[in-house]
Amino acid sequence: MSNGHSITATNEPKTDPVSTSFYKDFLSLIKIGIVNSNLVTTFTGLWLAFQFTNRNFLKELDLIFFTLFGAALIIAGSAAMNNYIDRDIDPVMKSKKGRPTVTGRFTPTAVLITSFALLIVGEIFLFLASPSAGVWGLAGIISYVVLYSMWSKRRHVSNTIVGSISGAIPPVIGWAAVEPGLSLGALALFLIMFAWQPPHFYALAMKRTEEYRAANIPMLPVVKGFKRTKVSMLLWILLLFPLPFLLMELGVAFVVLGTVLNIGWLLLSIKGFRAEDDIKWATRMFIYSLNYMTILFVSMIIFSIFI
Repeated sequence: MSNGHSITATNEPKTDPVSTSFYKDFLSLIKIGIVNSNLVTTFTGLWLAFQFTNRNFLKELDLIFFTLFGAALIIAGSAAMNNYIDRDIDPVMKSKKGRPTVTGRFTPTAVLITSFALLIVGEIFLFLASPSAGVWGLAGIISYVVLYSMWSKRRHVSNTIVGSISGAIPPVIGWAAVEPGLSLGALALFLIMFAWQPPHFYALAMKRTEEYRAANIPMLPVVKGFKRTKVSMLLWILLLFPLPFLLMELGVAFVVLGTVLNIGWLLLSIKGFRAEDDIKWATRMFIYSLNYMTILFVSMIIFSIFI
C-alpha cells in the first residue's frame, strides 16, 4: 500500500498524490472492508437461493449484477452516512482519526450528497432485481442508519445487538432477489449473521474500550466491564450451535463443519475467563470470528454444489 510517497524511475509516469489520496479517502468513507465482507454474505444468500430453487445461475447474470451492485451501493451509502453522523465523536477516537470526515478531506455536505446518491442508485438496482430485494435493502438502511447510528449507538448498551439486525440483512437481500417469498434457508442465514455479530464486535469493543469511553459511547465493555462482556460473548456463541442444523439441505458434512467451528470458538471464549491479558485474548477472539464467518459462508457455497 502506498503511504503517499513513492520512488519511481525517471522514465515511469508519476502517480498523482492528490488522486491517490482521494481514492483512499473515498474507500475509507464507504468503509470498503465492511462492503466487501457484506458482499460475501449477500452472494451466499443469492447463490443458495439459486441452488435450492433449481434455477440456472448463469442464465440470470443480470439479476446477479443488479443484486450485488445494488447491495454494494447501499452498504457503501449507509457507511458514508454513519461517518457523517459520527463526525463529532470520531476525532476523539484514535482508530477513527484517519477518516476523511475527521481530516477535513470531505466536507459534511459532500459526504451527505455522496451517501444519498449511493443509497438511491443502490435501491434502484435492488428493485430491478426484485421488489422484495429492494424492500429488504430499505430495511437494512433503516436499521443501520436510523436504529443503530442515530438512535441506539449513543444511548443504549444494547447498541451492538441493534446493529446486528442490519448486519444480518445482506444475505436475505441476496436470497430475496431470487426467491422473494424467502424460505427457511434465508432465515438460517439471517440468524447465523445476527448471532455471530455480538461476540465479533464485543471483541473489537474490548480492544477499543478507552476510545469508546472517551467518546461517551455506551459499549458493553465500557458500561458493564470485561467480565460481563465475556459472559455475553459466551452466550451468543452458544446460540450459534443449533443454527447449522437449519441448513441440513447442505448435508451432514456442513453441519459437522459448522459445529466444529462453534466448538472451537466456545473453547476460546471459555479461555477468556482465565486470560491474563484481556486485550490479547480479545484480539484472538476477533481474528477467530473473521475466520469463522469466511470459512462458514464459503463452505455453504462449496457444499451446495454437491447437493
